[in-house]
Amino acid sequence: MSSSNSGADREKLTSKLPASLRHELKVRAAQLGVDLQDAVTDGIVSWQTYSTPLATIDTSGADSFGTWLPEGLYDTFKVDCADRGVSYIQGLAQAVRLWLDQHADAQTAKTVQVVRRIIVANQKGGVGKTALSAGIAQAFAETGQRVLLIDYDPQGHLSHQLAIPAIDAGEESLVTHMLDRDKASKSIGQLAVPIEGDRFGGRLHVLPAAFDAFLLDAGLAMFRGPRHSVLERALAPAEADYDVIVIDSPPSLGLAMDAALYYGRQRGDEPEGRSGVVIPVEAEDSSAKAYGMLVKQINALSADYDLTLHQLGLVVNKYDSRRGFIATSSLEKWEGLGTPRVIAVNKDLREQREAVRVTLPLLEYAPESEQAHTMRKIVKELK
Repeated sequence: MSSSNSGADREKLTSKLPASLRHELKVRAAQLGVDLQDAVTDGIVSWQTYSTPLATIDTSGADSFGTWLPEGLYDTFKVDCADRGVSYIQGLAQAVRLWLDQHADAQTAKTVQVVRRIIVANQKGGVGKTALSAGIAQAFAETGQRVLLIDYDPQGHLSHQLAIPAIDAGEESLVTHMLDRDKASKSIGQLAVPIEGDRFGGRLHVLPAAFDAFLLDAGLAMFRGPRHSVLERALAPAEADYDVIVIDSPPSLGLAMDAALYYGRQRGDEPEGRSGVVIPVEAEDSSAKAYGMLVKQINALSADYDLTLHQLGLVVNKYDSRRGFIATSSLEKWEGLGTPRVIAVNKDLREQREAVRVTLPLLEYAPESEQAHTMRKIVKELK
């Protein structure tokens, strides 16, 4: 798949790369002042001479990528890929990864570290996903992390609770970046709204809900391309600006939820348990049924795309022991599950409801409340 560019004695390479790897390559090349085509060339040459077997790169959802190589290199590269028994897409991904690893130092490695991705999910409504998403995002920001909190639920409860207007249907939003990037004129960062206040130091940003996200599953059903990776492609350009991305998911098991779960998978050499799914549940029976449905979706997605998606922990939300045997016995069952473990029990107290009423972040409104300390505990458990 090459076409001659004889004026520069180079050939056009047209292949595919995962969005996260392509973004990391662009950032690292810019940091080092290296032309992208030279970085890819050096990576391929190193790959061709590298004698030790290289790790397989997750290329599911890879998107189009093009650059220029010295004349003849692409042909020899494809032959070498065939000799090693890998596709040229896999070979290119390994070559790029090799170049990145060979050109990392302490400063650049810190800058391009893979952003942490926390997906708060449960297809059952009313279990406290929004409160949990907002609380842990605030707690991360308190520790000095740069946090993007995404209202991925078209109902927009998160945006409403923080007095942030949802984006009207037809206006540019996350949905635009997922389904029709050619129409996107603003960056994700430009769409995000900073949360004011000294407690978060300008480090907490919220990407508002979009009313047309109600049609996201239908749009994804007709999308021409890999549907499961559209959220990752949309967010990849913003990842360098944040340390943590927290997604408040809709009560759904549809295609949009597949894209969110895929985004939370373990990437490459990312440490185990750094990114993944946090699952809010309640101490009652219907919550257990909903959890079982979510686990089936996680297992199916993992099998379909050969990925690892960590369940980072359960949070038993809105717990009140005064509700009697149903509550206490259900909590015992959650704690007895073992894996994933219960990382916190968040009691049903007034401060969270009051914070919603006055449209303030919980950790701003009641920073010393028991619920605020529970959110901080969750963040510590996730580290």
